[in-house]
Amino acid sequence: MGLSLPQPSCSNCRISDLCLPYGLHINEVEQLALIIKNKRPLRIDELLYSRDTECLNLYAVKSGSFRGFITNTEGVEQTIGFYLPGELMGLDALLHGRFSCSVVALETSSVCELPLARLNELCVELPSLQYQMMRILSKEITSDHDQMLLLGRSSAKERMLMFLLMLSKRYGALGFSTTEFNLSMRRQDIANFLGLSNETISRQLTELSKAGVIAVKQRGIRIIDLNLLKSIVEPCYAHPISCPA
Repeated sequence: MGLSLPQPSCSNCRISDLCLPYGLHINEVEQLALIIKNKRPLRIDELLYSRDTECLNLYAVKSGSFRGFITNTEGVEQTIGFYLPGELMGLDALLHGRFSCSVVALETSSVCELPLARLNELCVELPSLQYQMMRILSKEITSDHDQMLLLGRSSAKERMLMFLLMLSKRYGALGFSTTEFNLSMRRQDIANFLGLSNETISRQLTELSKAGVIAVKQRGIRIIDLNLLKSIVEPCYAHPISCPA
């Protein structure tokens, strides 16, 4: 007989303030923890779920990172997003009950599995949990808006800078450094996401490094001048047409 995985404890989780337990009272957190299941760790490139399969669970990233993608009829993949710890995966399936994309681990990663039927029941019982679900959905919509703006940029430099700033903000929200982090995604994944070539991604990172904006060491990124990066990117949010090429 195999050993069962230990029951997850939301109250002791280091990312609970970023995930569903945020804003819940201790007794509500305990009720939520009762429905959560631990999945075994996923290895790099291991599939968590596939597009068009029935959604029975939502998944919260506990550690590691994931990539969401869609494959067309010719077998060509299009990366549509990346997921970091504390973020919820599977929200795209709430409308039709099936996942609209596939999700794969970018590194050794773990998730908390949330049975959708039990989660829906608990949302009825706990208005604060329902509010938190609405908060997460709102955050997802905002993220989609940022992504649309990112991919709408005509300049490869703009796309690269905005991508790095988005990662900086997300890592900062996790309590990590906003200026030093690893890119868990491969450069070909970043290129596919941004609609650029691998060569363009490498060239942009080299140019930004020479300009003194960032320093690159393999997958490690250090933003040398975050204010400079923001000064270039933020006008793109306020005045998209006037962004520098």
